[in-house]
Amino acid sequence: MRGSGIRRFASNALAVAYREATGLRHDRPFLAVVTVQPLLMLLIFGLAISNEPANTPWAVFDQSETAASRRLVREIGATGYFLAPRSVRSTSEGRALLATGAAAALLVIPRDFQREALRGEPQVQLLLDGADPLIAARVGATIGQVARGFEPVRREPRARRPGAGPPSAQPASGPIELRARFWFNPTLRDRDFFLAALAGIMLTNLCLSVTSLGLVGERESGTWEGTLALPTTPVEIVLGKLLPYAAICYLVLGLAVFGAGIGFGVWPNGSWLALLGLTLPFVLASLTVGVLISVLVRTSAQAVFLTVFIILPSFVLSGVMFPYQLMPEGVREIGSVLPLRWYQIGLRRLVLRGAGFEEVTLPFLALAALFGILLALVRWRMKPRLG
Repeated sequence: MRGSGIRRFASNALAVAYREATGLRHDRPFLAVVTVQPLLMLLIFGLAISNEPANTPWAVFDQSETAASRRLVREIGATGYFLAPRSVRSTSEGRALLATGAAAALLVIPRDFQREALRGEPQVQLLLDGADPLIAARVGATIGQVARGFEPVRREPRARRPGAGPPSAQPASGPIELRARFWFNPTLRDRDFFLAALAGIMLTNLCLSVTSLGLVGERESGTWEGTLALPTTPVEIVLGKLLPYAAICYLVLGLAVFGAGIGFGVWPNGSWLALLGLTLPFVLASLTVGVLISVLVRTSAQAVFLTVFIILPSFVLSGVMFPYQLMPEGVREIGSVLPLRWYQIGLRRLVLRGAGFEEVTLPFLALAALFGILLALVRWRMKPRLG
């Protein structure tokens, strides 16, 4: 009897497992997510994430404008880690580029650089954007390595007189003394880098999770027909569903900002009104991504898997965890279609760099455009009819 009971138990369990496996085999969206997600994450972590500087924007304030200063700039650019330098006419102009993230470093070459090079005591100043500690440290180390091996003055050997001995070695000046200074995060604390974008991580997770199950949940529960029977358009339905969650998102924003400020001393240095204004298009765009997922899938399980499929790459490609500036071309541009990319750019400008409305205009417009495009996609895929 005991053996027959065990066989019956195993047979029933295997029968249910076979039935479940048969259902999964015909669930193509689930199989696609299960297959594609590991491959995508493998490519992202294998190709996109790097600690080496790449395509780094920088600026040069060359007050010397001599052959030695121009050669120093060329040798830094020859490392292959930097874009073509932007020439500025003042230190304040260069600091403005640092404040907006348009430059990660500002090289200031003094007026007497050539003269000091002849004396063997050349000095230059390097201002680095410390809001991103990883980029600042790697860029500073790269430029410092060039400075240590640089010979500002090389004297050509004189013509040898007939009968004279072998030419003596020609003297060359010593390496450049690099005086580095970090702006916006002088101690290069990683904690400030992550806490500045914490609100974006929390809001992305919330927005995609709550709205991706909205419409598909109504279809599964049978209440979707009642919603369609209302005298409303699809866009009105979507906006009506988003607004309550948008209010909740501002509550989460407050928890993130005040939690980082009270607990760790990381308060926004920029405009609080700009922070509130920038959050609105980001929240609406992120919520609309969730609605689009809910419109595309047929079951709640598919919505959960697709949401996770989008959230994980968003955290990596947006730049909240790893600097997007260090990602290779192509991969870096993919992150531009993610709302979190533009929101974290604006957040770090507001929290760490003390930005105002003007400095976050581009992220605001990008988020507003993404919201409009996503809303149009939802309207296109959302069928305002029963059945």
